[in-house]
Amino acid sequence: MSSRTAVDSEGSWFEPEQVSELRRRLPIPYVDIVPVRTDVDGSVEEVGLLLRASGSGRIVRAIVSGRVLVHETIREAIARHIDKDLGPMAMPRIPVSPVPFTVAEYFPTPGVSPFHDPRQHAISLAYVVPIDGETAPQEDALELAWYGVDELLAESSPLEEMDGGRDLLIRRALAHVGAA
Repeated sequence: MSSRTAVDSEGSWFEPEQVSELRRRLPIPYVDIVPVRTDVDGSVEEVGLLLRASGSGRIVRAIVSGRVLVHETIREAIARHIDKDLGPMAMPRIPVSPVPFTVAEYFPTPGVSPFHDPRQHAISLAYVVPIDGETAPQEDALELAWYGVDELLAESSPLEEMDGGRDLLIRRALAHVGAA
């Protein structure tokens, strides 16, 4: 993270009640990150999924995700959320100019799009990011598990434990990298 971000984004978000009000009135920018492990040729071998409590109190599989802060580049937001969820030794390979593999629009009303977030309308840029270092669940994540591509694409898969359409996001990510 650059020193500019550390200074400018400090305190750049709102109090919880202000965030709730803004979520009711404005689309919020997010990044969704699908962490992957690759072989020496760069082919995706595994996908990292978190286990955490959802807003409704259910335990679900999740991806690395979060808001983009004021004065923060997309690349800085990706790095910050990977560090926050996977730990400081994750060693992500984030491109200098990241390009999303898709844009996911989460709506509070089910059925408007395949993506749903009951709290808000969020516009999320989605990225596949190779991880080279050591990872461990951080903050509110209960577990981090790495799943092989075949395991994720099987009939009974950990993707069934995801909510809000994030299973579709993983399938799109695997198709994007030629693994599906």
